[in-house]
Amino acid sequence: MRIDKHPILDFKRGKKIKFTFNGQEIEGYEGESIAAALHASGVKVLGESILKHRPRGFYCAIGNCSSCLMVVDGMPNVKTCITELKEGMVVETQKGKGKIV
Repeated sequence: MRIDKHPILDFKRGKKIKFTFNGQEIEGYEGESIAAALHASGVKVLGESILKHRPRGFYCAIGNCSSCLMVVDGMPNVKTCITELKEGMVVETQKGKGKIV
């Protein structure tokens, strides 16, 4: 599920590392974004809209939208599309204004 080759972008991945998403251990690569690691692991829904609770996925990948906001190491409203994955991170979905699902 990862993009390995691209005509313009160069993907530099570090070593394979482990992190926790909603209590489940997942693997990703050091240096890639949290959202990219989740997407590559099959996680397509990163959150939900505040008013109608519709699912939100990996959308802009540059930090402009709010589709990827999650709780990372206890801090709510982290933009996971621009936050670098690190060994041992604890990532959780959130609902509404920082409320953990």
